[in-house]
Amino acid sequence: MRRKLRLRNRADFSRIYRGGKSFANGQFVVYWSRQRNADPFRLGVSASKKIGNAVVRNRMRRMVKEIVRHMEDRIIPQTDLILIVRKPATAMTLREMEKSIQHVLKRAGLLK
Repeated sequence: MRRKLRLRNRADFSRIYRGGKSFANGQFVVYWSRQRNADPFRLGVSASKKIGNAVVRNRMRRMVKEIVRHMEDRIIPQTDLILIVRKPATAMTLREMEKSIQHVLKRAGLLK
């Protein structure tokens, strides 16, 4: 995931949580908000301590970023989105995670 496509500021996360829309399935929650000045889109990944130790959380973040990187051309531009990882996602394979992320993004209307 390119650096300019990442959400890192607390203010951005707060803005999206407060004023954005959300959709969830069993493994992921997506919050999104339209942004005029965002390049194609920006992504933030959140994995709480509930899903495991630091190794597990960082692995999940890396996997989610890689999946979204492959879907980069299909995501609606000028959107800020946050993907929250839930506990059941830790037991999934990469392919299953990809299907689950596609499902949650499609149901949220974020895929072209």
